[in-house]
Amino acid sequence: VLLPITRTLLPLLCYNHLLVFPDSPRLDGLGDLIVLDSAHFNPCIENTFSKIRKEWMFKLVGKETFCVGAAKTKATINIDAVSGFAYEYTLEINGKSLKKYMENRSKTTNTWVLHLNGEDFRVVLEKDTMDVWCNGKKMETAGEFVDDGTETHFSIGNHQCYIKAVSSGKRKEGIIHTLIVDDREIPEILQ
Repeated sequence: VLLPITRTLLPLLCYNHLLVFPDSPRLDGLGDLIVLDSAHFNPCIENTFSKIRKEWMFKLVGKETFCVGAAKTKATINIDAVSGFAYEYTLEINGKSLKKYMENRSKTTNTWVLHLNGEDFRVVLEKDTMDVWCNGKKMETAGEFVDDGTETHFSIGNHQCYIKAVSSGKRKEGIIHTLIVDDREIPEILQ
């Protein structure tokens, strides 16, 4: 029996995770939770991800909690009865609704995706700690004060990189972060 499924793309520090789970539980309570991970996830090309498949004993109502990614981010699928045999599934990340989590994440991180030497890299800056992550690994960095702000230097392979932080001059915009790789500005991706 094929059941409708829900697919949710969850960008974390390391890379995108696609969570796939059934829209409604089977009467026997069994179901699959599939987490697809990739540094360069492309849902149209089957071989761009690795599957982590978990057999879950889904309850008709309740919660299923699991961890996603190298940072072991806590995710919870909430299963609620709406009416009769209709069920509603909601996803929480670190105790927040997916929408709230994504809104908060867009305020606390900057993300860039770049292609170097035939490989894709996802660079994430955590603005509150100034930690820099590349494909799920925390990078060794060196901070430097410059005339118009700061630069956080690191390298990806033999490529010299830095994140420049300068004031926008506007209180609501705050600090602007720009990734420079080999003297070339990399555009930020919006999540």
